[in-house]
Amino acid sequence: MSTAAPPARPDAPAAPRRDKTLLWHQIKYEQLTFWRNPQSAFFTFVFPIVIIAIFGALFRGGKPSPFYDGLTPLEYYVATIAALSVLSACYSQLAIVLSTRRQDGILKRVRATPLPTWMYFMGLLAHCVMVSVVDILLVIGIGNLYGMPLPNASQLPAITVTLVLGAASFCALGVGVASLIRNAEAAPAVVQFVLFPLVFISGTYIPIHSDWLNIVAGALPVKPFNEALLGSVSGDAAFPWQSLGVLALWGALGAVVAIRRFRWDPKPE
Repeated sequence: MSTAAPPARPDAPAAPRRDKTLLWHQIKYEQLTFWRNPQSAFFTFVFPIVIIAIFGALFRGGKPSPFYDGLTPLEYYVATIAALSVLSACYSQLAIVLSTRRQDGILKRVRATPLPTWMYFMGLLAHCVMVSVVDILLVIGIGNLYGMPLPNASQLPAITVTLVLGAASFCALGVGVASLIRNAEAAPAVVQFVLFPLVFISGTYIPIHSDWLNIVAGALPVKPFNEALLGSVSGDAAFPWQSLGVLALWGALGAVVAIRRFRWDPKPE
């Protein structure tokens, strides 16, 4: 005697489409929230433009130098300022935004909706990647106005992988740091306390030629991200696996902290 197979759930094929629709809706929500604060959006993009414009004016026509690891000063600063713009969008702003939303009760209300947690954070990640892409295009475009050649097609895969992995890692670190911040007022100070020294010892504004300091910075996330973008933006089409591996490890650490410590409720534990 044969047993008839149970009928397929009529809503099964629709589930992936529904997830995609919800995710796209969340991405659009993050974008609308970002652009509805024009002052914040304006300075998000203007800050790296102003910095690279100043460096371009100072170092236009510079020759490759051992001080800049064999690169021209402009090549060096286009890569490091592009990395800094990703840090700003994916780490600093994300940690501050999440702290503010938690204190305002927005996260608690989001938690009460049917929106899955992973989809909420994927929407944030996609939004941060979009902002980072615009920042990097602006920085590279300004660099080109000062004479730096644009990346060719062979460099794009390494740049893309570096950008996506760096954005994901710093988003995870941003969420992890947000989980440790007790109130929104403290968020900017905590974020900058962590980021400010890392940016300097990682050679963002000036190359560091201290061996022991480079060893320390190389084990932290900012310098490997700088080096990965330096290689890919300046003409190396190879994937910087060592730097990407360090970034991935820090991203995993940030994700673990976020999973274990993240709070949706504004009241401290």
